[in-house]
Amino acid sequence: MREVDIRVQPIDLLGTLLPASRWETLRGEAAHARDLLAGRVVWNVSATAEGGGVAEMLHTLLSCARGAGVDARWWVLDGDPEFFAITKRIHNALHGAAGDGNPLGAAEHAHYEGVLEHNLAELTNLVRPGDLVLLHDPQTAGLVDAIRAAGAQVVWRCHIGRDTSNPTTDRGWAFLKRYLQHAEAVVFSRRAYVPKWVAPERIWVIAPSIDPFSAKNRDLDDCEISAVLDRAGLVGSGGGPPSGAVRFTARDGSVRGVRRHTGLMAGPPLPSSARLVVQVSRWDRLKDMGGVLSAFAELVVTVTSDVHLVLAGPDVSGVSDDPEGAEVLAECRAGWSRLPEPTRQRCHLVSIPMDDVDENAVIVNALQRHATVIVQKSIQEGFGLTVTEAMWKSRPVLASAVGGIQEQIVDGEEGLLLPDPHDLPGFARRLLTLLDDPVEAQQMGLRAHRRVREHFLGDRHLIQYLELFADLVAHAPAGPRGRGARWSSGQPRHGHLTREPRRRMGAGPCG
Repeated sequence: MREVDIRVQPIDLLGTLLPASRWETLRGEAAHARDLLAGRVVWNVSATAEGGGVAEMLHTLLSCARGAGVDARWWVLDGDPEFFAITKRIHNALHGAAGDGNPLGAAEHAHYEGVLEHNLAELTNLVRPGDLVLLHDPQTAGLVDAIRAAGAQVVWRCHIGRDTSNPTTDRGWAFLKRYLQHAEAVVFSRRAYVPKWVAPERIWVIAPSIDPFSAKNRDLDDCEISAVLDRAGLVGSGGGPPSGAVRFTARDGSVRGVRRHTGLMAGPPLPSSARLVVQVSRWDRLKDMGGVLSAFAELVVTVTSDVHLVLAGPDVSGVSDDPEGAEVLAECRAGWSRLPEPTRQRCHLVSIPMDDVDENAVIVNALQRHATVIVQKSIQEGFGLTVTEAMWKSRPVLASAVGGIQEQIVDGEEGLLLPDPHDLPGFARRLLTLLDDPVEAQQMGLRAHRRVREHFLGDRHLIQYLELFADLVAHAPAGPRGRGARWSSGQPRHGHLTREPRRRMGAGPCG
């Protein structure tokens, strides 16, 4: 295992975006957190520290927690390729997808447990009685019992799921069930994702959030956007001189510049005057990059002249916990190469380097802000932070009506929803609707930004976790440091555990 360095971010920074009443509430809750968690460590364990929405969200939340005076720490698992192939299979199964089609039987359980046993030796030497441990996603579920035996209180946080179960989801949950029986709480992004065997008193529903000050989401002016995309070799400078360095602040506090890149996509840079349709996501079959490419090439190119498609994802060599990525990217490249030459010139596959995750974020930020329309045609989606990020940038979004995307977009208000993610003609029609009405598309983007500001910033997210921690501490058995003194024997657990967390600070329909 390895520890992830967490930079302290004062919560005052978030306060600059909040109405006065929300800021005062956050300050009060931060003081409560310092008192409640004094002497305790809040540990987080995940599969990777970069390359996905979970990692990005943890960087933000833990930075804010430390800024509020909470001792929050983060460790990342060590795993071999077979371990990550098994956990990717589980991930796909929880979304209802077959994945690689290989089994989840006794041999897979044995390998999964063996890898986690290797990680536990280090983790259990660090965790003390009374600490709180948040385990993220299927990769970590098998750690629950050993960490509880060390005296800590354990929460399993699942960032994925499917609204309706099927035999494939049942298969995925059957693999995990034995490991989760003794987790004191389980947290999901949507109530519909919770399997029926989880006891109601253990269920929490907490929607994700974004960091508006991160390199991926901070404001960029038009000159910065143009300069970043020019230096990345994605969009031409329009005949002007090459752009100068673009500076950004990295997570470690250092200030660096965007490097000059070549070869991030095949062919020449995009014309600076082109309207862009952009999807940013991992190279994952459930994100359906290939479906977006087919719909655009067959149904949109023929009726537009200045619109280009960009499918952008991470350099697959830099994402350790997703063995499927290279296969999906290769499939997309093969489909792209078969397109007629004029169509191929308007469809672009971009692999953004991961050797500097902050620079990667700046490039994604500029690409999203340069987009005319952002799409997310996922087959399944746990929540869809790429949608939240696009909405924050005031861009109209066309996305599938699946999973957590439905929590974010009201169809026709903040964007357009595609009822059936497999409906390529329907996708093309909705995309052309946005392209043909730029005034309404702009208004949708403004409404989208407002919705994120009201519902999906970190204050709501942090306070919901604090409510969870307060409940765990109140109901902990008395320990060696007098913990659990607030618990009264025989009293029922707080009623809000049996429903979605209380609506506080504009949490909205997601919690």
